[in-house]
Amino acid sequence: MRMQSLRTIFLAAAGAFALALAPRVIGAEASLLDGKSFVGEFVQKGKTSGDKDTIIFANGRFRSTACDRYGYGDAAYKATSEGNTIRFEAETESPRYGKLVWKGIVKGERLESAVTMLEPGRAPVDHRAWGDLKR
Repeated sequence: MRMQSLRTIFLAAAGAFALALAPRVIGAEASLLDGKSFVGEFVQKGKTSGDKDTIIFANGRFRSTACDRYGYGDAAYKATSEGNTIRFEAETESPRYGKLVWKGIVKGERLESAVTMLEPGRAPVDHRAWGDLKR
């Protein structure tokens, strides 16, 4: 009986330790891009022009200035490094237009992203966003 109690205490402590570390791991991943901004364009797939955009990574948050006027706010982002490429993902939301799902890469000073608009009751609409590191 005593051994079972020690095991239960050990497992509870290990679980609490893992939960305490989780925010640090996410923060460390996000910090790969924190403080960087990319100036470029946001364009619906199949079109040749769109909206000027600045994509901003700050304090673990992602924001697209082209989407501000449509009510999309900033959102937490996740980033991982693979060699000289950083992959990132984010989901921004607008009360009126639904979600934008961002999946992109940063290679050197260039950002490229696929963006899918998910509006309730409508088919998904694909977009692209790209930009160069703001100096």
